Amino acid sequence: MRQSVKQFTRFAAVGTSTFLVDYVLLMVLSQLLGMDPVLAGAISFTVSLVLNYLLSMKFVFTRRQDISRRRQFGLFVVLSLVALVLNEIIIWIGMLRIPNTPINLSIVKLIATMMVTLWNFFSRRRWLDAEGRVQMKGQAASFRKAMRVRWLKHRKRRRK
Repeated sequence: MRQSVKQFTRFAAVGTSTFLVDYVLLMVLSQLLGMDPVLAGAISFTVSLVLNYLLSMKFVFTRRQDISRRRQFGLFVVLSLVALVLNEIIIWIGMLRIPNTPINLSIVKLIATMMVTLWNFFSRRRWLDAEGRVQMKGQAASFRKAMRVRWLKHRKRRRK
């Protein structure tokens, strides 16, 4: 548990810095250059995503030795595309009925960022991190064992 907290703290530090890149680029593109907020969000998200990958694999996650770097990057891209879709849907829904102002866009972007952050951490930990993958498998095995014990107790009670 303590290791998970440390890992999430490092992930949050990397995420905060890449969020700042994402946010500044979003505001420059949409508010200063007049670009559509959804398109600007896709561009800023993609730029921050590449930076996030580089920093995350250096400071947060342990590289899995059972897959090549090319495959690892491919997994990262797939997980990131899911995150991009989630980000875009949240921005689109959030901006659907409210005026496109910097404060409204900031609020919507903050909500999108919080939701996408959770997806990114747990999905990357599950599929990209060597240590997180082992730890999560252990947690799943413990859960299965606990459920089996409960089921056997329930079954024994019903027979009486």
